[in-house]
Amino acid sequence: MNVYAIGASQNVGCYTAVRLLERGATVTFLLRRHTVFEGNDTMQHFIHSGNARLVQGDALKLEDVAHGWAESQAASPVGDVDVVLFSVGGALQIDWLRGGKIHPQNLCSASLLNVLRTLPSALRDPARQPRFIVVSTTGATRSSHDRLPFVMRVFYWWLLTQPHVDKFALERVLAWADGTHWDDDGYHPDILPVDWQHAEGMPEQGSLRRVLVVRPAFLTNGPAKGDTQGQSPLYHICEDDKGSEGYTISRRDVAHFIVEKALADWERKRVSLAY
Repeated sequence: MNVYAIGASQNVGCYTAVRLLERGATVTFLLRRHTVFEGNDTMQHFIHSGNARLVQGDALKLEDVAHGWAESQAASPVGDVDVVLFSVGGALQIDWLRGGKIHPQNLCSASLLNVLRTLPSALRDPARQPRFIVVSTTGATRSSHDRLPFVMRVFYWWLLTQPHVDKFALERVLAWADGTHWDDDGYHPDILPVDWQHAEGMPEQGSLRRVLVVRPAFLTNGPAKGDTQGQSPLYHICEDDKGSEGYTISRRDVAHFIVEKALADWERKRVSLAY
């Protein structure tokens, strides 16, 4: 399996990439800093084996993302990329009066637009399209927010309003790209560029056929319960806004879902995860 990973230097993306590498995948990382994995013995093993390939670049720069695509294609004898793992996220800066902020405010949505605009022409063929696994969050869309427990709705409103505006924009782009019904316009402020649908290189509307959006609950640093035998259910999986949202899930369990469940069974869905 050949994987292009954007935003996988730490947290969900990194845990997912390690699981993929342990399965024998080749993962090309687009990283702002080459040194991010220094001191990570597990990742160093895969770097030395050649399975983890590091490309320096910024997902906010179109040419860097295009270079990452080219390097990922070069890892395949036929130039295919099987999976795009998109887990871009910013460091949350908390103001106790104004809540949490990320910088820039459009970090995730702008990075995703760059990934889609630079999708190589050969990989736009439906027969060769990669699977896009995109990590979003619960509560960013109207229906997802309405299903949150009341306490979490208040908490998210205070802490995550601005980051959720970015994730909302990200999900709007994905809905346009894969043809998913979208009726949430106006729920959050629009931070997408004017006429983004017609930006140079954007795929045609509805042309991406293999998109999975993963919406974790509030993320924790706990263990991967999914690796524990004999516990059922280990975490709840809600498809396409069906059922209620939970409170938390560990980053490692999100990675467990992506690798152990999503790759085999889930495609063209919006999936929420929580304990």
